[in-house]
This record gives sequence, structure tokens and C-alpha cells, in this order.
Amino acid sequence: MAGNWKMYKTPAETTAFFEKFRPLVEKSTHCEIVICPPFTNIAAAVAAAKGSTIQIGGQNIAWAREGAFTGEISGAMLTAVGASHAIVGHSERRQYFGETDETVLKRTVAALDAGLTPIVCVGERLEERESGGTEAVLVSQFTKGIAGLTGQQFAKIVIAYEPVWAIGTGKTATPEIAADAHRVIREQVKAKFGKEAADAVRILYGGSVKPDNVKSLMAQPEIDGSLVGGASLDAGSFASIVNF
Repeated sequence: MAGNWKMYKTPAETTAFFEKFRPLVEKSTHCEIVICPPFTNIAAAVAAAKGSTIQIGGQNIAWAREGAFTGEISGAMLTAVGASHAIVGHSERRQYFGETDETVLKRTVAALDAGLTPIVCVGERLEERESGGTEAVLVSQFTKGIAGLTGQQFAKIVIAYEPVWAIGTGKTATPEIAADAHRVIREQVKAKFGKEAADAVRILYGGSVKPDNVKSLMAQPEIDGSLVGGASLDAGSFASIVNF
């Protein structure tokens, strides 16, 4: 269960969130919990999560180790402040900041090289879904953005399916629609990396996940967790998603 805070909260607000959130999930051993705050809040989040099972991630990662890349954050920088995960290829990065499947692959490899767990995002836009192109989009994003990994590298990643039309719109893919997309992704994994890898990989659903729909989504055997946006900003709300 991963929370993506996007561009919200200060370090002080981060500390306050964890004060409320920690007691609500201290007995939650059924899943991994990851929270990805803005870069400026990672140190505060790591300090606030210390001694718990909650892990902290970055929302992006540079593909280079260091250098003249103004505004980028490297894997070594993330691990140095205590992060264990990094979101790669979020639809907002693709939509607003020119992220491509090729750069997704480069960033994924950089995360793995730094010892981070990449949460690699794939998903279609509304016009692609309406024109019947969902499967083609997912296959293409997988082929260009994930299939270039070795089997050993692939075993260390998490995939997140996030239909772009359901992010921040209040629209949610029905559990069945989400499960169909997860099946498409898993079939690609099976074809490229084998059945064992397809059975083992965790595919999260992201797209307006809330306390009132998480149970029906998680009832689908294809769905292995959630990548939660807005609902992860409230401690009570995210805790009830974690404890679905």
C-alpha cells in the first residue's frame, strides 16, 4: 500500500501526519506500507517513521548518478536520506514533464543500481481507453519501459497500473476493468520473464482509490495493492485503506 503525496505538505505537516498515522497502522503486518512525500519532506518522514515498518520513497529519480542535471535528484541522494523506494514514470511526469517509456527504463535501472525499489507506473489516457486502445498502450509501455530489464532486475520492481482518466478525477476503474488491465500486464510479464515472475510480481492499482472502494478493488485476485494519491494525505483515510 503506497501513498503518493504529490506536491503537498511541508516537513512540519509531514511530522504531524505520522504522529496520527503510526498508531493506526502499528499492527498492520499484512502489507508493506510506503509513503512518497515531496523530496523536501523525505528526511522528516524518515525520522517520523523510524522504528516502524513504514517505508519512505521518492516521487521520481534521475537516471544519472550525478552531474549537470539541474532540478534532478539521484538515487544516491534518496538512499542517503533514508528512502527505500522511488516512483518512476507516474502519469503526471509523462503528461507534464516529457517522461517517455525510454526514460522510464533509464530511471528504473538507476533506482535498482542505487538499491531502491522502483514503483513503475503504466496506464492509458481517456481517449486511448475510449478508442479501445488500452491493451496496446499497456503492451507498448511494458515493451519500451520495462521489458528492457534483466530477469534479475525485474524481480526487484513493483508495477503500478494507473488509468490516467481515473487520477484525481473522482472516476475509478471498476474492479473488473482494473483486473482486466492487470491481467494484460501480467501476461506481458509471463511472455517476457516467465510464469514464476508473473506470479511473483506485485501490480498495484492507482486511480482515485478511497476507503469506500478499496475493499472491492482488493477483492480482485489480480490486484496486489494500491498506489493512493489524494486519500493518502489524510492519516485516518490512508490508514483505513491500509487496513481494508
